[in-house]
This record gives sequence, structure tokens and C-alpha cells, in this order.
Amino acid sequence: MINKIVTADEAVAGVKDGMTIMVGGFLATGSPEVLMDALVRKGVKHLTVIANDGGLDAGQPAGEFGGKTARGVGKLLENHMVDHLIASHIGVNPKINEQIAEGTLKYTLVPQGTLAEKIRAATYGLGGVLTPTGVATPMETELDELGREKKVVEIEGKKYLFELPLHADYSFIRASVADKFGNFMCAKATKNFNYVMAGAATKTIIAPEKLVEIGEIDPDYFAVAGVLVDMIVEGEKKWQI
Repeated sequence: MINKIVTADEAVAGVKDGMTIMVGGFLATGSPEVLMDALVRKGVKHLTVIANDGGLDAGQPAGEFGGKTARGVGKLLENHMVDHLIASHIGVNPKINEQIAEGTLKYTLVPQGTLAEKIRAATYGLGGVLTPTGVATPMETELDELGREKKVVEIEGKKYLFELPLHADYSFIRASVADKFGNFMCAKATKNFNYVMAGAATKTIIAPEKLVEIGEIDPDYFAVAGVLVDMIVEGEKKWQI
């Protein structure tokens, strides 16, 4: 069997300036902190980041850290590593508005359900998704987050926007429990974008809080199959938010 277990620094070694990455989490709940820290150490720049939001900045209370450090995507923003943020909302982390005002950050807002389904389409090899969200609004004619044209499709008298899949070079996932093949599950609110992002990138890396041997836990316990996972990084701390 292929050994998928690597260090955090080995996992991000292939990330290069200008790449597109996905990061699981919702306001950093369920974000893989050990992988964000490794990206900061690597110091890559000009990233396009696909996430639900911009994480938390150092001024926000965050579990044992007491607001002394940024969380999730907030770590990348704090270190000016992001050129383009594709997210559902940006109102919590003040670093976003500061960098937009400075002209160093571009953002694209995507309706949350649409964002999730575009990512899911990439995971499962679909050509796109049809959604009524945005019909009869400027979303019909404006380009999508990657500058691609949209189409309006009418089915049985109802109009839909045809949204193209959203793919990345790397997806960074936090798991609650995983086995050494990469089968994993996420507890409670940490499920959020972690499940749909697994497999939506050329490389999927998970950081489980707990790692077990293959067969130690009934496979039915896991929600995502390890065939979608390329690398596993240990050392993720207990969920803090």
C-alpha cells in the first residue's frame, strides 16, 4: 500500500506562487491549521484561495489561543499571501477590507450554495450545475469568479444559471478521524466545506485530529473515501471553535 503520511512541510512542498488552493472551514471552524501554518512557513505568494470566508484575524477570540493568532485562511491573509479570494462572505476578517482598500487583494463573492455545488461538480467530474440563484439579476451576464461566461438555460419554462465547476491545484482539509488510507469523517460543524472539497483539486491533503490503522474502525463510520486523498498530515490540534 502507498504510504500517504507526510509532514506538513512535505505536503505543501509542491505549492507554488500563483496557484489556486481550496481551504475547508467556516470562520475557521474545521480549517486545517497545521497546513495553514506550513503554507505560512513556505511563504508562497499570489495565491487564489477558494473558501467559505477569510477565516479569523488575530483580534478574534479563538479557543485556547485567546485571540492571539489568526485562524484558517486568516493566517494567509495576515501574511499577504493571497491575491484573489473566492468566498461566500468577507465581513468578519477586517484584513480583507484593509487589503482591498490597499489594492493588494481582489475578492469574488459567490452564493454559498452555488459555491458548494461548483466545487462538488469538480469533485465528481460533472460539466457544471444548474441553479435558479442569480436569475434575473446581474449575475446572468457578469463573468464568473474565474472570468468565464455564464449561460441561462430554460427547462420546462423555468430559467437557471449554468455554473461551471470550480477546481483547484490543492485542497486542504481538516478531518476529525481518518485511517491511514485516507478514509475520513468530520465531526459536527467541521463538516462544512471539507467534504465537498475533498477531490476537487489535483492534490487533496487532509490533516486529521486522530489517525487510526486501516480496519481499526468500521469503514461505514467514514463519510469520504480515501481514494480521494493524496496525502495525510498528523499533528492537527483538537477542534477549538
